[in-house]
Amino acid sequence: MIHYYAWEKNIVREVTGPNEAKWINVIGPLTNEEIDSLSENLKLSSDFITDPLDIEERARYEKYDEGRSIILHTPIINQVEKENEPIFITVPLGIILCQNKIVTVCALENSILDKFIESKIKNFNPTNERQFILQIFEQTVLLYLEYLKKLNMRRRLIEQELYNSSRSEELKSLLRIEKSLVYFVNSLTANELLKIKMKRTDFLNIKDNEELLEIFEDIIIDNNQAREVAQLYTNILNGTMEAYASIISNNLNIFINRLTIITTLLMVPTVIASFFGMNVPIPFGLGESKISFFLIIFATIGLSFGLSWFFRKKNIM
Repeated sequence: MIHYYAWEKNIVREVTGPNEAKWINVIGPLTNEEIDSLSENLKLSSDFITDPLDIEERARYEKYDEGRSIILHTPIINQVEKENEPIFITVPLGIILCQNKIVTVCALENSILDKFIESKIKNFNPTNERQFILQIFEQTVLLYLEYLKKLNMRRRLIEQELYNSSRSEELKSLLRIEKSLVYFVNSLTANELLKIKMKRTDFLNIKDNEELLEIFEDIIIDNNQAREVAQLYTNILNGTMEAYASIISNNLNIFINRLTIITTLLMVPTVIASFFGMNVPIPFGLGESKISFFLIIFATIGLSFGLSWFFRKKNIM
């Protein structure tokens, strides 16, 4: 799906073709005909468009005669609702500068770009390429921080549930959060390296613009903080999962130990009843005594209590 946007009277307006558009937003999947047509209109190689559509594409920037390209990783909500899938994933977002236009390419719907389309970003102007790119960088970092807060809040709620009942469902939920954090840490690290390299090589040509350069430096600092927060949450979650796994294992061992003791105590009356239940004479003249049954019962109870006392003394129970 391809959308064309123009900038008129300080608002974003969707237009029908690329000629009057200043911003072209491409959302996958695309057909080969759409890719070829867009590449021809923009006089670009099709690789500029197809590379960001690859979910596994790495963060980087490139500069060629026909245009410049930036690919960074942005967070989105995972639409696959399965117990082994992460809650959030990251996808590449391509930013292409060519023909005095900005082209954004993403394989899935991206809430970052939706904010620009809905004019929710202050001082947004697609005709100002450098500012537009910096605003995309800034909104990406802010979205990472927002999703990190949601993940941390969800982790705390699951921990509270684990305090009351150690079930495998909660551990599976923590695993989903852990996978999301792994995506975030890797993507934030790649984005940080990308931005540092762009600043060092002055890819955006902003070294003479003190205001934009300061904004770019602040974005790099915020990205670094988001990465550290994601790494901190990952470490906390790893420790939490290991602790609860140990608790569940320890509880299972205690249960098995108690079950073994109960089984051992029940063996005493079973063995005695087996001996006296045989078709053989009972010694000491008890076979014809009226109290023999009660003596056997009392002896059985006494042995059981004695064995129980022995287990308690040895701290087995």
